[in-house]
Amino acid sequence: MYQVLLISAIILAILYSLLILLYRRWFLELPKFQNDRELEPITQFSVIIPARNEAENIDQFLPSILKQQYPAELFEVIVINDHSTDDTTQRIQALQQTYSNLHLIELSEHIDNSFTNAYKKKAIEIAVAQSKGDWIITTDADCRATADWLLLYDAFIQKEKPVFVAAPVMFFNENNFISLFQVLDFLSLQGITAAAVGAGTHAMCNGANLAYLKSAFYEVGQFSGINHIASGDDMLLMQKIKQRFPGKLGYLFHTNAIIKTAAMPDWKSFLNQRIRWASKADSYQDKSIFAVLLLVYLFNLSLVILAIGGFFMANGWSQLLWILIMKTLVELSFMLPVAKFFGGTNTLLWFPIMQPFHILYTVIAGWLGKFGSYQWKGRKLQ
Repeated sequence: MYQVLLISAIILAILYSLLILLYRRWFLELPKFQNDRELEPITQFSVIIPARNEAENIDQFLPSILKQQYPAELFEVIVINDHSTDDTTQRIQALQQTYSNLHLIELSEHIDNSFTNAYKKKAIEIAVAQSKGDWIITTDADCRATADWLLLYDAFIQKEKPVFVAAPVMFFNENNFISLFQVLDFLSLQGITAAAVGAGTHAMCNGANLAYLKSAFYEVGQFSGINHIASGDDMLLMQKIKQRFPGKLGYLFHTNAIIKTAAMPDWKSFLNQRIRWASKADSYQDKSIFAVLLLVYLFNLSLVILAIGGFFMANGWSQLLWILIMKTLVELSFMLPVAKFFGGTNTLLWFPIMQPFHILYTVIAGWLGKFGSYQWKGRKLQ
């Protein structure tokens, strides 16, 4: 039985390695976007920020969204307050005294606090309905943007003529174990996102940094068909738009387009976040993503089973070690160019040490994402 498991793990390891090497190739072939600043800004943006109990982040991060080197008359920022119990509303109102293009919507005026799983999707739909821009950009209240973030989006839209744009996101590195773990995990996810979208394969993105044409949002029926799912206001929407507008998706590959956001402060919050992300896996219309997720899950599960079997089999640990070495080397070959782009090369020193923790977390989060529930923003969701 153990030999069958070992052979299965080796086959999965080979398939997984080929997949990672393919992502590496796609990432290296992705051209960095060149903004020559010759284009006059013309795109009207509505930046939508759903917020729930974000008072601590409003003053720290929201000004970076408001202080753009972009004509103020061409963009607005809409914060939609999702039943916050802190002084999020008061912080926004204080900033409105300085920024006339900052608007506040109270979700409680549209739905009560017992509405549904998909509060964020409903918040975005309400904000889009009241927006003035032709293009919608979504981000979060704990995110920091560069000063020319909107300029880059405008130039990319003018040059590439997309209807949906995914863009890079990176965690702040607090230089502690849990922060480093999340930075490395998220680097790999963001690298795969850039590679896959750039190659025109998977529809992947992160809701902290994406944009879409408002008319396209309405043409695909907003979040209809996916509005019962707590997560998925980003990737599930992207897949709907990709299906309706093939070849019209783009990736804004530029270091100044990176949105930086806070990592989860503790293991419980981190696991709940990843369970939330994993919970939508079987809802993907893009079956290539589901196939990749299944391969990744089965490979990591096989390593956990081999580790358990190593206690009972002679040479079991040595066989597992060789597979782990191959996995680490292949992943590092992909992570090096990704970390260089995101400015996180120094974090790769921790990469081999994080391997056992990452394998175990992948198995646990994947299982609970399918069969469990989770807490998010003070709510229990499924």
